[in-house]
Amino acid sequence: MLKRGQLIRTLSLMALAGAMACANPRPRVGVVYVAGRPPVDRVEVIAVAPGPTHVWIGGHWAWRGAEYVWIPGHWEVPGAGFRAWVPGHWGHDRFGWYWIEGHWR
Repeated sequence: MLKRGQLIRTLSLMALAGAMACANPRPRVGVVYVAGRPPVDRVEVIAVAPGPTHVWIGGHWAWRGAEYVWIPGHWEVPGAGFRAWVPGHWGHDRFGWYWIEGHWR
C-alpha cells in the first residue's frame, strides 16, 4: 500500500506523462501529409441530375505525388440505406495538410 506522499507523487507523474503525450502527438498512421495548403476549391457548374435519386458529389483537390490535381464533381446514386453525401475535406495539424475522405450516411 502506498503512503499518501508516494500516491500523490505517482499520480502527479502519471498526469505529467499524459500531458506530455498530448503535447507531442505523432503523425497519423496511413495518412499522406502535404506541406503546402491546397488551392481554393473551384466553382463548378452543376448540370441537371440524370435522375431523381442521384446525389451531387462536389469536386476537390487531390494530391498526386508532386502537385494538387482537381478531381471534378459528379452525380452518383447512393447505395442501399444511404441518401446523403458527407463531403471530404482537407485537415491540418502540426505535420501538414491531409485529406479526409468523404462518405455516405
